[in-house]
Amino acid sequence: TSPIAWLRTRFYYLLIRLYFDHEFSIEEFTRGAKQAFSVVSKLLSQRKLDLLEELVSAEVLQVLKEKISLLPDSHRDALAADIDAIMYTTEGDVRIYYDDDGIKFVSILMCFWYLNGANLPDEVPGEAKVFQIVFGDENTKEKKHLLTANYEFQREFTEGAKPDWTITRIEHPRLLE
Repeated sequence: TSPIAWLRTRFYYLLIRLYFDHEFSIEEFTRGAKQAFSVVSKLLSQRKLDLLEELVSAEVLQVLKEKISLLPDSHRDALAADIDAIMYTTEGDVRIYYDDDGIKFVSILMCFWYLNGANLPDEVPGEAKVFQIVFGDENTKEKKHLLTANYEFQREFTEGAKPDWTITRIEHPRLLE
């Protein structure tokens, strides 16, 4: 990320700690986001959408129900991310906002890069190249794809609101479009 974006996100983390959650830690949040990403992506892959109701917003769940039913098996398999297969994680954007009723929200977009062994074609729809990594020697080749996903986490910080983060956006580019 650019130095300006890095400084901006650090400033927002400071605001979150000062005004919303004195114990907020981006390191702890990132660990939880990785776990949530792994669980949600596996449930998506297995089409167990009813188990996502407490983790994902109702609007996102409705869109997922429509999209998952149309996916080919290879793309559905590629959605699953084992927590040990997450190669890199970074925050994409942090927002703090209030609605017209004075309700306070914090939103953090997390970007994940993960390895997956799904049987994807070399070219996926949209003619975007998927990176492939081959492990092992000639006899035991294992091909993995380096895939990306963006998950947005949102939490309401209004007094009396549940202290839970909810996923309000799920993007698996070239897979879940």
